[in-house]
Amino acid sequence: MTIVRSELFARFPELLFGMSTVEGGISPGTFGLNLSYNVQDDPANVEENRRLFFGALGLTTDQVAFTSQQHTTDILTVSSPGQNDTCDALITASAGVFLAISIADCTPVMLYDPVRKVAAGIHAGWRGTAGRIVEGCIRRLQQEFGTVPHDLFAFIGPSAGVCCYEVGAEVAAQFPDQCVRPGAVKGKFLLDVKKANVLQLLDNGVRNSNIEVHKDCTIHDRRYHSHRRDGTGSGRMFAVIGITT
Repeated sequence: MTIVRSELFARFPELLFGMSTVEGGISPGTFGLNLSYNVQDDPANVEENRRLFFGALGLTTDQVAFTSQQHTTDILTVSSPGQNDTCDALITASAGVFLAISIADCTPVMLYDPVRKVAAGIHAGWRGTAGRIVEGCIRRLQQEFGTVPHDLFAFIGPSAGVCCYEVGAEVAAQFPDQCVRPGAVKGKFLLDVKKANVLQLLDNGVRNSNIEVHKDCTIHDRRYHSHRRDGTGSGRMFAVIGITT
């Protein structure tokens, strides 16, 4: 099983982080290590895939906080594992609670404040990014926990890259010019959602040296699930973050 790790987060022995890929699961075809019950995969396969993935992280599913993501900018602070209401970002300061963000092209932005021992997982698709969900999460960390943005560390995971992520003019218009380039087809544009989230982090006081951006594009690289590439044949990955002690 391949698990994506973060060099920045590895500095903190109390922090657990890992993101799944397609590899290492039991589901057929393109589903592979699918971790979502909301796609056309056998629930029994999903249950076993979750057991395998969380087991590889040293966790069980009853230690994980899940959420129903709907491309909102809603943020929820949790202190216990389990299924949560619809939102697209989770925050916890509770040791032993691990946040799972579901991904298949949208950008996972994971945050950690090592001073106040608070972690956050953010699902930042183009809608959430345009709605500045990362900025909202930083503000929530400041309000609830007294986080100083300069203390934050951020990991932006594998997701749709500017090499492949083509959008229409109405979507492109919602992003800074430096995040958009002309596409091969007239009226289409290539969108850099990762860069847009980096700009939000920087705009809100996170140090550039504290930001790690994974280079892989989920559309281009078949080691990852991609809804844009595979449609209904796409599974979902999890990016997981939490504090162990």
